[in-house]
Amino acid sequence: MGKESDESFSKRLEAAERRSGLEKKDEKASAAEGDEKSLPALALRAGTEMISALVVGVAVGWGLDHWFHTRAVFLIIFALLGGSAGVLNVWRLVKPPQI
Repeated sequence: MGKESDESFSKRLEAAERRSGLEKKDEKASAAEGDEKSLPALALRAGTEMISALVVGVAVGWGLDHWFHTRAVFLIIFALLGGSAGVLNVWRLVKPPQI
């Protein structure tokens, strides 16, 4: 009775996983599918990280220069900081995970 109920449960579980879309795929096939989709997404995200950090840095610098009536001092400083933050964000995005 124990072995038959285990097999029956396994079959019912597999059927439920197929119906709900939780079916386990071959790891190699799913990794290959993920690589094809993730490379353009990774490139888009890296570009977005760089541009957004730079835009925020320039905006903050311009705002401070405007507020303190200075000549692009803060703009240069915060543009460099924003660019550095963008590079750091991209580095964190593409570095391999530590095991």
